[in-house]
Amino acid sequence: MLDYVNGRSALLVSSDFDPGTLKEIRLLLGSDSYVVGRDGQRYDLKTPSGQSSGVKLKLSKESLVQDGSTYQFLLDFDVARSIVERGNWKPGNDKKERYLLKPVIRILAQDIKGGLRGTVAPAAALPQILAIHSSITPADTFSTSADASGAFQFSSVPSGVYRVEFYPTTTAPVNQASYKPATRTGVTVTNDQVTDIGSTPLQ
Repeated sequence: MLDYVNGRSALLVSSDFDPGTLKEIRLLLGSDSYVVGRDGQRYDLKTPSGQSSGVKLKLSKESLVQDGSTYQFLLDFDVARSIVERGNWKPGNDKKERYLLKPVIRILAQDIKGGLRGTVAPAAALPQILAIHSSITPADTFSTSADASGAFQFSSVPSGVYRVEFYPTTTAPVNQASYKPATRTGVTVTNDQVTDIGSTPLQ
């Protein structure tokens, strides 16, 4: 699933709907979700109600499905905010109880097509990147990570002014300058366009 970043996506389902108003989408999750911790061990992810009643995704605006028309909805899965570690878990406890999967998924209608991309240097910093929609109140935050080449992309984000923050997740080798967080402000995203902010230095 984590291969689908930086503009890459996968078609989950294609189906016909009766005309009417679409208010929510419900996902029934499988039982084989897991995460590999920093200790190299595999931990199964528990999902409260995810395998039974499902994860309910509310549309921010109800969509009127008209006869003979085609619609596209993008599900944007925010991994960094979706995996939660239990505060009371201790080594020796059941591994299945350490992490919860609480999916944070945005559902976006077809008319929201703005994009934001760029690169970081050095790529080895592997930063987590936050795009903060600062032109609305309260601000909305989207997250992604740079790939091994240093590239990143946010797809289908609302138009507006953003603050982009970079947080390195690795440590620089001893013979190099340390990696440092960085912030870009006043980044404007426009519908139907991909804004390229170029390279951002992290040293």
